[in-house]
Amino acid sequence: METRVSSYAKEICIGPDRPFVVIGERINPTGRKKLAAEMAAGDFSRVIQDAHAQLAAGAHMLDVNAGIPLADEPAILAAAIQIVQSITDAPLSIDSSIVAALESGLAVYQGKALVNSVTGEEERLEAVLPLVKKHGAAVIGISNDETGISENPEVRLAVAKKIVERALDHGIPRQDVLIDPLVMPIGAMRSAGRQVFEIVRRCRDELQVNTCCGASNVSFGLPNRGPLNGTFLAMAIGAGLTSAITNPIEETIKTALLAADVMAGNDENCLRWIMANREPKPAGEATGRRERRIRRG
Repeated sequence: METRVSSYAKEICIGPDRPFVVIGERINPTGRKKLAAEMAAGDFSRVIQDAHAQLAAGAHMLDVNAGIPLADEPAILAAAIQIVQSITDAPLSIDSSIVAALESGLAVYQGKALVNSVTGEEERLEAVLPLVKKHGAAVIGISNDETGISENPEVRLAVAKKIVERALDHGIPRQDVLIDPLVMPIGAMRSAGRQVFEIVRRCRDELQVNTCCGASNVSFGLPNRGPLNGTFLAMAIGAGLTSAITNPIEETIKTALLAADVMAGNDENCLRWIMANREPKPAGEATGRRERRIRRG
């Protein structure tokens, strides 16, 4: 059960026996007035900065969103994707609720993209799934439909099953569908975490698909959100979550994800944990060894 996405030069594999895949969330103008204004004006300097910063912090992929009210989202999204692909070989998630924007982004993308997203609504399924098939992409399926977001995990799982089955009808293989169980704010719904963990486990065991979520939703409205997001992700990984759209720059999230991979057995010989936490050598230590070798010679 492996989902493969790629850029023109690099492939990422998402799966239960693979390291957890971090999809950087920062290239998104929602709630970021400066970024929205710059992108609408054709200035992508902050997009480039965010791309570099997230990859340096450990993101494996980047989510690119251009949802700016009253702007030409299809054109802006296509331009943003081209610019990001010109500075990095990381695979991208093409993120829009507008079908024309998804089509525009897919048209310029080099590689096998991840489309974010499709819901269980009939109109949406029939608009997005043919695009996914046409471009040979993978897709995130969000477990809500015309009835809205149910608080019942059984209902959300039924929507997820519908999305997987409809994707198969369109010739999209099961491994190219990632289910988003829909993370609700834990401050408003105390069972939100338990619901996600249950849906993730059942997606893995019953639907045999990989999963992805927007992790920051869980802490919405609460203070000190980083530790909450990191702990949620570590617990979700224990339940079987294989990828997430999150902020890799947040240190508590980054640490929690590295630790979860160690505990899940997906960090061979704990190498990535060791590399991230190795103490730097004291100043002059290497020089001192070199000088001693010179004196002995």
